[in-house]
Amino acid sequence: MALPWFEHKFPLFLAPMAGVTDPIFRTLCKEAGADVMETEFVSAEGVLQAWHRNKKYVEFKQEHRPLGIQIFGSVPEHAAAAARIITDAMQPDFLDINAGCPVPKVVGKNGGSSLLKDLPLLQRIAAAVVNELGQDCPVTAKIRIGWDAEHICAPEACQRLQDAGVQSITIHGRTRSQQYSGQADWQMIDLCAGQCCIPIVGNGDIASPQDVKQARESTAVSGVMIGRAAMNAPWLFARAKKYLESGEIAPEPTPEERIHFMLRHTRMALDSGHYGTEIATMRAMRARLLAYAKGIPGTKAIRPQLSRVGSYAELEDMLLNRFH
Repeated sequence: MALPWFEHKFPLFLAPMAGVTDPIFRTLCKEAGADVMETEFVSAEGVLQAWHRNKKYVEFKQEHRPLGIQIFGSVPEHAAAAARIITDAMQPDFLDINAGCPVPKVVGKNGGSSLLKDLPLLQRIAAAVVNELGQDCPVTAKIRIGWDAEHICAPEACQRLQDAGVQSITIHGRTRSQQYSGQADWQMIDLCAGQCCIPIVGNGDIASPQDVKQARESTAVSGVMIGRAAMNAPWLFARAKKYLESGEIAPEPTPEERIHFMLRHTRMALDSGHYGTEIATMRAMRARLLAYAKGIPGTKAIRPQLSRVGSYAELEDMLLNRFH
């Protein structure tokens, strides 16, 4: 059965980003027009050993749907068992296998992009999860184009994942060794999209409405996933949709609108209780606030204060007194 978010649509995905795509941020991106979202990733071993502690990473609201939960792991049987626990408890719209994360703590456990060095294992993991979930939940995957420039494996990885029963694949157009440097290889993404019978979602260097339109018109991808650009400017989803629909480039939010957004995101995070105490929430928000403030005239001088802000009242005073 085709995944419904691809039917007669070109969906915009919010990338799963650890420490960023929490329920509050997903709510804001959904408001801005994100079509499909995923949770922060969770370890299959963590789910099996301490589900009660790891459940918080994959909690979501019904209005976030369609939504996927992303897992990583290196043992097929464990990945399948964790997928069953997650699916039964949370009932996501799909379950995504992480074979693209480049960070050492994931790669060191033979998860994430390390699976690109062992494609038969990646295929066994995908097949085990697909067989376990059956018709209960579609399975998707996210990969990079290879481990390094000498080991580009995306075409074979896609074929193996498709053979395992995965229903769509997101491809980040960089190798693991590139991390987030250099340019994403959209020619390789396009090659994979052209050879696959399932939808391919392109990811990497999508930073403007024009980038979204170019991906739709010049490649065979069925959608795009936006990560770092959304982290800095969640309103990109709305601007991209408007451009796709009308050809008009909507203006960036004004400095006043961005300041209001910063305060609103912080207030929502505090009200949700997701991070616990006010100081814990403010610590979690600091990176977000610094990202949102970038480019707002006059904020360069207060970046050191933003990186240490400890309360909502302090933030409000800092922003409203200076900019109003």
